[in-house]
Amino acid sequence: MNSRHSKVTDWGLSHISIMQEDTVLDVGCGGGRTISKLATKASQGRVYGVDYSGVCVAVARKVNAHSIDERRVEIREGSVSQLPFEDHTFELVTAVETHFWWPDVLVGMREIRRVLKPGGTFVIIAEVYRGAATRTAKLLEEYARKTGLKLLSVDEHRDLLQSAGYAEVQIIEQPSKGWICGIGKNPIAEGLLQKVREFRGGVGSIRLGQ
Repeated sequence: MNSRHSKVTDWGLSHISIMQEDTVLDVGCGGGRTISKLATKASQGRVYGVDYSGVCVAVARKVNAHSIDERRVEIREGSVSQLPFEDHTFELVTAVETHFWWPDVLVGMREIRRVLKPGGTFVIIAEVYRGAATRTAKLLEEYARKTGLKLLSVDEHRDLLQSAGYAEVQIIEQPSKGWICGIGKNPIAEGLLQKVREFRGGVGSIRLGQ
């Protein structure tokens, strides 16, 4: 898992900016290689991983043991449908080779947006998608119903990100390899509206003239 997905991960991450101080989450962290890459880029920040498999969590913790000891990395068992984090925690959330296994892709995308800071970035990276011309994609499409794999087309990726409330949506393809990268931003306006609501709640009991 760690070796096979390394190149497509590097390709996908090349389309976004990662600041040294960022707080980052990798959803469906698997064997933990992506966490290692993110921890190198966010060298003064903090990187979290989450996976529903206890076995994967154990492997990812072993792979990232040094960074965990330095308190720069934390890996938890959990589901994308109910992430164990507070609202507006992360500047960046990544999902590499995982979203087509989620119980409900739209629910997962919305839950990720909940934990993203206003203006934060969500990126999906995968080495297969519906409609790709590669042999692997065609084979997986044929057996998708039997395996439960939720292969999405380019347009379906775009539509789901937009339906989940993301802005500035981009879908980038590497047709010769069948790779796809979907990027969306958590709108800044939503964060400003939340601050207005909090401000109004705090002053709502103040009467004019006092």
